[in-house]
Amino acid sequence: MFLLNKITKSTLLLVSGVLFISCGTQEFSKNQLLEYDGKFPDESANDVAITFSESGRLNLEIFAPLLNKYNGDEPYMDCPEGIKIISYDANGEQEAILTSEYAISEEATQRMEARTHVVITNVKNGDTLKTEKIIWDKASQRIYSDVEVRQIRADGTVNIGDGFDADERFTKYTVRNPRGEIIANDL
Repeated sequence: MFLLNKITKSTLLLVSGVLFISCGTQEFSKNQLLEYDGKFPDESANDVAITFSESGRLNLEIFAPLLNKYNGDEPYMDCPEGIKIISYDANGEQEAILTSEYAISEEATQRMEARTHVVITNVKNGDTLKTEKIIWDKASQRIYSDVEVRQIRADGTVNIGDGFDADERFTKYTVRNPRGEIIANDL
């Protein structure tokens, strides 16, 4: 009985020691992985897929390899490893696709900003806009940019502008101060 009791105590001490060391190491690695730009998010999720629908109709899908949420006086969420947003029309068909290498959404201002290699494609007509920054103002339901944009139309025409304004679904948009190429096969 004494020997069994001694073995049980030794085993418990050994298991406790291993768990203590493992937990300490795991927590250190976990904090290192979650730190981004010197900050620690309050919540973090990997391989995120968010679906927005209304009355059973698909409106929007958001995909991100990493989504961080920061609480506090000015709460926000960011996607430091990129984002992909797909909007859908009333028939459930893709309307537009936005991709970027970074995105941030601020709760107070109701704005989402996408930065670095931003590409917006209108799936319906084949037009694509490339820029380094766009802002999606959820309150006014518009998307815009005040930095240089490159518009590539489905017919191959390329225009460069000083920004753009678009509706929230990117079905109607205007490039500011356009200049560029015109395909003149029919002239």
